[in-house]
Amino acid sequence: MSDPQTVSVPGRIMSAEMAEQPAVLQRILDEGAPAIREIAAQIAARNPRFVLLTARGTSDNAALYAKYLIEVLLGKPAGLTSMSTTTAYGAKPDLADCLVITVSQSGGSPDLVASTKAAREAGAITLAVTNNAASPLAEVSEFHIDVLAGPEKALPATKTYTAELLALYLFVEGLRGEGGTSQPARAGGGSAAKVLPELAAGILARQGEVKDLAERYRFAQRLVITSRGYGYPTAREAALKLMETTYIPASPFSGADLLHGPLAMVDNVSPVIAIVPDGKGGEALQPVLDRLRGRGADLVVIGQQAQVEAASAGFALPAGVPEEVQPILEILPLQLLAYEVTIARGQDPDAPRALAKVTETH
Repeated sequence: MSDPQTVSVPGRIMSAEMAEQPAVLQRILDEGAPAIREIAAQIAARNPRFVLLTARGTSDNAALYAKYLIEVLLGKPAGLTSMSTTTAYGAKPDLADCLVITVSQSGGSPDLVASTKAAREAGAITLAVTNNAASPLAEVSEFHIDVLAGPEKALPATKTYTAELLALYLFVEGLRGEGGTSQPARAGGGSAAKVLPELAAGILARQGEVKDLAERYRFAQRLVITSRGYGYPTAREAALKLMETTYIPASPFSGADLLHGPLAMVDNVSPVIAIVPDGKGGEALQPVLDRLRGRGADLVVIGQQAQVEAASAGFALPAGVPEEVQPILEILPLQLLAYEVTIARGQDPDAPRALAKVTETH
């Protein structure tokens, strides 16, 4: 008979890595925060005039989250780069006084390395945010933040994503605390994040609720996922996780964009997942929720209890969490959902077909 220890259990690695997330968040707060604050202080002293963010895949969704933080909390313009302008077309933009943040789990993708090197040569302040301090990306960047997630072996990124979010939040809080910003620093910089490890553990302990929810999507042919504001990166990351593990086409939309045409594809049998932030993003999404209900959509809400009760089903998130750090919690039930739907469909979320851990784009 086979040794049970050697038998490959579908999803075993992804499940274990999702469960590590509270410990990873705590490690960043305890061990990573001082170094992040020091790097933020050095960069703030140089007062970059705007910020560009470079990433691919899951890390691109983390970068989009950072874009919201930078524009809302710092009042600085921020944008997502198109790497091919430098790597394929050879463009040479003037990046003097610009901060270029490159986010990558592995730090090994050639286009990320090449575009970051080109940005530094063009005069940018370059910061790499990775899970590999010895990576080529870290080597070509002026500054580096290690997200301290530990080795991630499952192909779907889970703990590295939430680690990137927290590291980026602490970095922006560090910039905010150095003066020269449009808004005052939060007392005890990063204090909004201190409750996250405990709250994350509480959410992950409710996996049974998500397993029940997953039955709605076992035979789904497509999904629409929507949110606004800080929740929009969560919608994109949830769609990516569901597509790469379950193979169900999942379309993420900003609520505003959903009303500009794509709403026409939603009918009374369409499954829609809405991430409803507790704050201004949720308020902005309310007209979209009303329209979705009016069309009879099968609406599942990830958000506050009252919003869940007004939908077909959902998952209630902890109350009283500042909106700017809610994405670190919002994604957790959606990671679990991707895992549970994949298992229910008889597939292995640890090793989705046609994917590699390091994607070597050029």
